[in-house]
Amino acid sequence: QVQPVESGGGLVEPGGSLRLSCGLSRRTFRPYIMGWFRQTPGKERDIVSGISWNGDKTYYADSVKGRFTISRDNVKNTVYLQMNSLKPEDTGIYYCAAGNYRNDYEKPEGYDYWGQGTQVTVSS
Repeated sequence: QVQPVESGGGLVEPGGSLRLSCGLSRRTFRPYIMGWFRQTPGKERDIVSGISWNGDKTYYADSVKGRFTISRDNVKNTVYLQMNSLKPEDTGIYYCAAGNYRNDYEKPEGYDYWGQGTQVTVSS
């Protein structure tokens, strides 16, 4: 069973920073693509960022380019999302997801396993 587990959400003022972490529980060591998604009330869950299984390629939604950075540590089975210059429109539930390493890390349909989500609120 593959289970992503997120941490690091919270309340931050506009212009502030947060770092999300996601650990991946799994029974066997296999590489996975990893990604972060965001959902706000009444809207679909959208991909924010994705990373290839070995970390050499990344994807960012236009709305977060230059502000968010995704990275991964395959020794620790953990992926991170550093979020800087946060805006109120970044508010939402952030989900970590994993998918087979052959899948496209840029596409939502490439992800098969989902975490429970962590709330990020950007407000003064």
